[in-house]
Amino acid sequence: MAYGIQVEVWGDRALFTRPELSVERVTYDVITPSAARGLLESIYWHPGLRYTIDRIHVLNPIRFTNVRRNEVKSKALASSIKSYMVNGGETPSINTKEDIQQRASLILTDVRYVLEAHFELTDRAKPEDNPGKFKDIIRRRLERGQCYSMPYFGTREFPAHFRAYEGSQPPSGFYQGKGERDFGLMLYDMDYSDTRNITPMFFRAVMRDGVIDVSGSEVFR
Repeated sequence: MAYGIQVEVWGDRALFTRPELSVERVTYDVITPSAARGLLESIYWHPGLRYTIDRIHVLNPIRFTNVRRNEVKSKALASSIKSYMVNGGETPSINTKEDIQQRASLILTDVRYVLEAHFELTDRAKPEDNPGKFKDIIRRRLERGQCYSMPYFGTREFPAHFRAYEGSQPPSGFYQGKGERDFGLMLYDMDYSDTRNITPMFFRAVMRDGVIDVSGSEVFR
């Protein structure tokens, strides 16, 4: 049985990077389901439950801006770390002065969403775990503003504020009554069932009157 939650999240900036554009960072128009799931997991995570995003309510107008940021172009390779652990030698490191580069990014500004989601118990839940217990924990953490790690919108430099959405009616925002808007294919999540071949999954993101119904969408691999 699934148990639903509604969380309002907002922030000054957001960057949900499109994977098909690797040179410069370009954001999707709205938060992706995988980013929304990660945001909920930063508020409360437990191996015995799994979140699924049902609907994304877009409350503020979608606005973009350009920024330039210094980024490190190299990555820490798992092979070099493993070799160091086994054979010793020079400690693997990245020289930020030598590997720094400036990249342009197209980001979102002044974002606000209401995330509708549900969670289900996994096979890693313990006998004493139950949905009522988890829902009470999530509710208390939302009321107190508690989180395991600071939620963020796409990248850690863009923090997200959050609270429980308590409205008795569905949230309405800037796009209420403005019809349909097609954002094309959007990243849905990553399939980790085969850890040696992690596969991205996509869905057709269509916003109707400010609401993206993720639960009714077909997922493509």
